[in-house]
Amino acid sequence: MLATRRFAVTAAALLGLALAGATAAHAQAQGLPPLPEAIKKQGMIRIGVKCDYPPDGFLDAQGKNQGVEVNLAKQLGIYAFGSAEKVELSCVTAANRIPALQGGKIDAIVATLGVSAERAQVIDFSDNYAWGGSDVLTPQGSTIKALPEFAGKKVIVMKGAWQIGWFEKNVPTAELLKLDSIADGLQALMQGRADGFAHDVDVLRPIAKKNPRVKLVGEIYQMGTRAVGIRKGEKEWTTYVNAAIAKAKTDGLITQWIKQYVETDLQDLVIESWDMSKAPKNAS
Repeated sequence: MLATRRFAVTAAALLGLALAGATAAHAQAQGLPPLPEAIKKQGMIRIGVKCDYPPDGFLDAQGKNQGVEVNLAKQLGIYAFGSAEKVELSCVTAANRIPALQGGKIDAIVATLGVSAERAQVIDFSDNYAWGGSDVLTPQGSTIKALPEFAGKKVIVMKGAWQIGWFEKNVPTAELLKLDSIADGLQALMQGRADGFAHDVDVLRPIAKKNPRVKLVGEIYQMGTRAVGIRKGEKEWTTYVNAAIAKAKTDGLITQWIKQYVETDLQDLVIESWDMSKAPKNAS
């Protein structure tokens, strides 16, 4: 009985070593740096993604995660462990994504996370992987044609989003209605609860195209970049994530995903926004 038990323990230990070795070998075969020991031991990667932000992260009719950034998150698992099943996806919002990372609930944020000096005080970022700007959605009959005209008016923003800081600084008399989701924001605008809905142009542009009751102001502001959010001091993990993102771009996967999730007439704009060499000088 004792010999059998020792054999079982030894076999389990050998299996663990074999799996760890297979993981390391898989990562090396992909030409990527080593995974951090904590991630290897965990045997999976936990990533926070958007679930209400097409085309980057949303839930389909079956409740499954889809989107460009969602696929990027899954690709981290494919590169690291050979399977997208090794990625545990969690829905996060602009307001709760950084607390989820700091609290150890997730290992990375791949959720339209804008890079800012304020956020850099509490988390680390990967290399920038995309850039973009913001716009404001208004009812079709609105006479507003420029951002300063929102002075003294109500503007919908997402909790924790960087449009908040821009309006507080540049149109301080605007009354900000802070909501939790894009669906909530659009509904509030349709109900006449605000004069505009400020958000990322990548999200608002398709909405304006499909909904004849709304239109874009067309004045791009708050140019910025996106990156993966990582806990402070996890340098080895940051190095791995940077290499994985670069490989996904080199392998043509980003373009492939954009063509999968973005309407044909908008694809070129989105592809360009994932090319950091084409980022405007004021995107920082």
